[in-house]
Amino acid sequence: MKEFFGFGGYQRTPEGFLSWQHLVFVSAATVIMICLAAYLGLKRRHSDHKTKNKVLAVTAIVFDVLEISRIVFLCFRNENPWDWLHNLPLFLCTISLIALPLAAFSSGRLQEAALDFAFIFGMLGGILGNYGAGQNYNAYPVISFDNVSSCIMHSITGFASFYIAFAGMASMKKKNIWLTFCILFGFCGAAYIANITIPYNYMFLMRGDGTPYDIFYNLVNGSPVLYPLTVVGLFVLYIVVFYTVFYMIRKRKEKRQNEKS
Repeated sequence: MKEFFGFGGYQRTPEGFLSWQHLVFVSAATVIMICLAAYLGLKRRHSDHKTKNKVLAVTAIVFDVLEISRIVFLCFRNENPWDWLHNLPLFLCTISLIALPLAAFSSGRLQEAALDFAFIFGMLGGILGNYGAGQNYNAYPVISFDNVSSCIMHSITGFASFYIAFAGMASMKKKNIWLTFCILFGFCGAAYIANITIPYNYMFLMRGDGTPYDIFYNLVNGSPVLYPLTVVGLFVLYIVVFYTVFYMIRKRKEKRQNEKS
């Protein structure tokens, strides 16, 4: 248990990023994540919003309790009461600490925008966050507190996104797109300020840290201006592509329904 939780540092050699252990572990989590979301979402797809929202509310509470507990534990393990500064909800996956409660417990256009945001970025965090976390799997053994807790957090984020999709909770209204961008730019701005003042590397706006972001970091030779702009630009591009694909699928479904009728 001492070795699993990393007290005194891990003694085992990390299996490494994209090792078979890493891939098997996150693939198992991904299968569970998608299957559970599909089962619960499709079961409630034709229910009222209140019934659908119960699952999301439980998910938001579980995520926040686990994430806050993880932060408290890391501060205790590392014997540094200020370690929480390195665990602020300013990564795409940990934004769910705020985004999921907003999606579950707010109302009106704010809830619609929060649902859309959790839908769009939760899927990215759940998949890319598990498979692309080179900074974790190169540093810690696969079966360790740091990687297991990271996988659970990413998987819950992904579960929420897929559940929203299967349950039909995403509105994806064009009039709310600007709210999605405001949420994104707000978090990016806060992350950049935190990176400068702490300093740290929230949203990977300062460097790639062994993740796929290293590709773009190297392309711009680590430029402190071009690199963060590139990362934010990728987020914007992702939103645009996501909305485009979503509306293409929706139009095809509507066309098929019209043909049948």
